Amino acid sequence: MFQVLVCIGFLLYILTNSYKTIILVFCCFLMANKIPIFGGIVASIAGIVFVLFFTPNGLTQEEYSLSIDPTKEKQSLFIMARVSLENTGTKSLTNVELNFGDGDKIYLGTLKPGQYEIISPPNGNSLQFVIVTSNEGVYVSKVYREPIAMPGMMGS
Repeated sequence: MFQVLVCIGFLLYILTNSYKTIILVFCCFLMANKIPIFGGIVASIAGIVFVLFFTPNGLTQEEYSLSIDPTKEKQSLFIMARVSLENTGTKSLTNVELNFGDGDKIYLGTLKPGQYEIISPPNGNSLQFVIVTSNEGVYVSKVYREPIAMPGMMGS
């Protein structure tokens, strides 16, 4: 029984890639130590808390949803910019369009659920904002963020 519970905990850790699954493994340990009632109660509570608070969308997930992260990093000689986007919904997004301002647009076509893309903005763009739209009514607008320069990293 213990081996099965540890395997389940390990598989969940691989899927979520989060240290928070240690809670689940702890519950498995309690159940293996001949404390089935207490372990079962704790495992149930931990499972509910895990699903509600530690998964990106909790119990529900929208049909059409998009996550974007535009970043720009100022280097000594140039600026490195990129836009990461992911279809976080359960259905495909069609005719996805990125508007970088200054008349610069890129058409991606269709994004399947879970599909992740990294797009470089066109050269000469002012890198102020990005607007992403689709046929399904998705509209996301974000300004570029600048990561904090760390000692030893490029550009610091």
